[in-house]
Amino acid sequence: MLYQFARPLLFALDAETAHDLTLAALKRLAGTPLAPHCRADHGDPVQVMGIQFPNRVGLAAGLDKNGECIEGLATLGFGFIEVGTVTPRPQPGNPKPRLFRLPEHQAIINRMGFNNGGLDSLIANVGRARYKGVLGINIGKNFDTPIERAADDYVACLNRVYPYASYVAVNISSPNTRNLRQLQGGDELDSLLGKLKDAQARLAERHSRYTPLALKIAPDLDDTQLTTICDALRWHRIDAVIATNTTIARDGIAGHPLEQQTGGLSGGPLLHRSTEVVAELAKKLKGELPIVGVGGILCGEDARAKLDAGASLVQVYSGLIYRGPALVREAIAATGAHPDGAG
Repeated sequence: MLYQFARPLLFALDAETAHDLTLAALKRLAGTPLAPHCRADHGDPVQVMGIQFPNRVGLAAGLDKNGECIEGLATLGFGFIEVGTVTPRPQPGNPKPRLFRLPEHQAIINRMGFNNGGLDSLIANVGRARYKGVLGINIGKNFDTPIERAADDYVACLNRVYPYASYVAVNISSPNTRNLRQLQGGDELDSLLGKLKDAQARLAERHSRYTPLALKIAPDLDDTQLTTICDALRWHRIDAVIATNTTIARDGIAGHPLEQQTGGLSGGPLLHRSTEVVAELAKKLKGELPIVGVGGILCGEDARAKLDAGASLVQVYSGLIYRGPALVREAIAATGAHPDGAG
């Protein structure tokens, strides 16, 4: 209810300012009587990646890049929260403006460029948080790290976040870091996943705790590319795949004044393609590893469609900007008691 009154005020501001103010408000409200009264134990629990999730609806990476607002976001009732993308060193991201709303399409274009405070900042914030739920940490590479040395950045991130994460998401699919999506190719992907799995094995022994790895992929992949990725996921025994990141396609917003803005498009126009990728992955993987469906979820029916396509969990982001906390409650209700063949 409160968001219905706040939204017109927030939408009167530029998108990034509104984003920052919303996170700051949630952070201040956490633990006060004014905080939303949603509970993560609403919905049906499910085990995925060997982790017990209180419900199937999570927050996608990108909203809380530095893990500054975990407790505030937890009050919205998410079954899990994913923070990041974090890079080894702090970086400012791309020049502003870099975040644009398209209300007519319930969509967002962003070219943030992995703006974040780096590993030290994120780990300090996570360490201070009193959140005890399922926490994913999304990792990436610094913009100035050569693509041939990208694995060094991912392994450095994995080494540091491993003790704090319920699972680690490997982001190789943002369109806003130069050449990053090249890592989705055969040789590059094989090399990266091999190094990450080696590091995971060492870390599991050191910490006496296995932290799963999930690979986040783009929607802009053809059938051959998806087959290559599925083969790599199986071969390296990756624990899950997150489908999908934002799209560089503009079919769904053709003719819009912001159509030519560079960056990743999310929200309503992404729903069909992201759900299609989930279905294609489910067909190719045959339940060998779980799929997290994300992209374009604006209502409970959209969330349910991801599960029907083969996902075990779903994540929201852009829909939260347009719908507010009501979307989380609606998605939880819609995804409860789902027969789970891939979890």
